Amino acid sequence: MSEDVRLVAWVRGRVQGVGFRWFTRAKALEIGGLSGFALNLGDGRVQVVAEGARESCEGLLEWLGSDDTPGSVEGVTEMWDTPRGGYEGFAIR
Repeated sequence: MSEDVRLVAWVRGRVQGVGFRWFTRAKALEIGGLSGFALNLGDGRVQVVAEGARESCEGLLEWLGSDDTPGSVEGVTEMWDTPRGGYEGFAIR
């Protein structure tokens, strides 16, 4: 069984105003078992926080850096941590 983890990812590129957060939420729900949020940052990046099974978080991270996302991703910076909990589902903020 996969351990639960916390993924924090910062996505750079043309990722605001293109439905990126909505599609990220949809992908997280499709993968299943993930909680967290997607948030537009003031500097043009999108921050994604996801908690759940490591393999599920890795799947979301792989998607974030793929050509399947809306807009144009130039890069993704990630940080792994232990889950903190407290999220109801996967939200757009």
